[in-house]
Amino acid sequence: MDRRKFFKNGSLFTIGTAVLNPFELSASTFDDGIIGKNKTAKNIIFLVSDGMSTGTLNMADLFMNRKYGKSSNWLQLYKDNKVKRALMDTASASSIVTDSAAGSSSWGGGVRVNNGSLNVGPDGKPNMPILQKFKKAGKMAGCVTTVAITHATPAGFCITSAKRSAQDDIAEMYLDLEFDVMMGGGNNYFDAKVRKDKKDVYAGFYAKGYQIVRNKQELLAAKNDKPILGIFDEDAVPYSIDRINSPELSAKIPTLAEMAQKAIDRMKDHKKGFVLQVESGKVDWAAHANDIAGLIHEQLAFDEAVKVAMDFAEKDGNTLVIITTDHGNANPGVIYGKNASDNFDSIQKYTNTNEVILNSFNSTTTASQIREKFEATNGKAVSDDEAKEILSYYNGLHKQEDGLYNYKKLPFKALADIQQKHNAVGWISMDHSADYVELAMYGPGSELLKPFVKNTDLHYLMLQVAEVENKF
Repeated sequence: MDRRKFFKNGSLFTIGTAVLNPFELSASTFDDGIIGKNKTAKNIIFLVSDGMSTGTLNMADLFMNRKYGKSSNWLQLYKDNKVKRALMDTASASSIVTDSAAGSSSWGGGVRVNNGSLNVGPDGKPNMPILQKFKKAGKMAGCVTTVAITHATPAGFCITSAKRSAQDDIAEMYLDLEFDVMMGGGNNYFDAKVRKDKKDVYAGFYAKGYQIVRNKQELLAAKNDKPILGIFDEDAVPYSIDRINSPELSAKIPTLAEMAQKAIDRMKDHKKGFVLQVESGKVDWAAHANDIAGLIHEQLAFDEAVKVAMDFAEKDGNTLVIITTDHGNANPGVIYGKNASDNFDSIQKYTNTNEVILNSFNSTTTASQIREKFEATNGKAVSDDEAKEILSYYNGLHKQEDGLYNYKKLPFKALADIQQKHNAVGWISMDHSADYVELAMYGPGSELLKPFVKNTDLHYLMLQVAEVENKF
């Protein structure tokens, strides 16, 4: 390929021109005298901590420092000056506050779309997702996640759909597109026993030669010479802190880092390279629930996947690693007070998510049992009045809470407000925010990153550094 011709005709040379539309750039935008300095990335690993506010990144690092005496892997990259760092504008076409479908589509299709849409523009025009472009260019491609593999963030890299909710259809699209590795939850969208149309999507993957793995042991035993479909739960996989404290779940459910490692092992020897998206989807879910134990441990699970990616990239030398989030959520942070340090450290004693705790109560539960449960799972019993307040949501004395992913209408906010008195963590909401977010890059192509970018810029950066022409 003529590199000079490629960069002048089809690609953004300098990423970060947020006020420009990529399609409006002309050849005169590029500086021919600098083009030769760009490096090519054979592989790309794109890591997404879905719904990660800056406070989430901060608190995970504080937790690691105070409990283990070391930084998180992400923050250590900053301290060691190993990565290029930027802020990213995450808006969608319909709002300054994006949802995950539009957020991922900005990377996947290179165009801002309305919230709820997957790579279908406001004008109804479909945009080919980036993993399809890379597959057409001869690379291997795949996604791993802690939510359903058909969920918004992996889907935004893979398919085109007017509705993110069409997860049955998305599962079938994956079958047609034949990606090399797809792992996460989502049995509900593949299993004939659960799907409304009773179609056995698994059978289609078997027929195309996929290894279908359903637990950690099967994943670790999977061969690296065949494509892999890994489905480890009905919808999302369990939260990390709940898995860690359950021998049964620990034996059955792989970590995000284990999924990422297997995906890399499957694709790393391909002569034309690979592109892999790695998502910690339940960072977002925990933020929606104002669940501090869930949030910190999901972020730390993501941080372990960052290490897997970086270990490979540093050894390989031909891999671009991108680490970011699609949007903030709930904007949590440690709140000032004379006991802030000790209160924050109390989270180290938490052994379960609020989801698990609240699901253990019902209308027959007593205030005493609630106190005992919190002493066992939070290291501190709530007061009698606090226990009675929680109980009021189960006996009809208080209106049930709504909220995204709160399928059983559990009192997440009420509990978070109680916990805040003891753990010093405050939240501004239970939903997405319009924050500019953290973005870090390592490896060939990272030198193109400017201090402030639009989310859509990353689509063109990936095509450019991999020398894949944007012609599809």
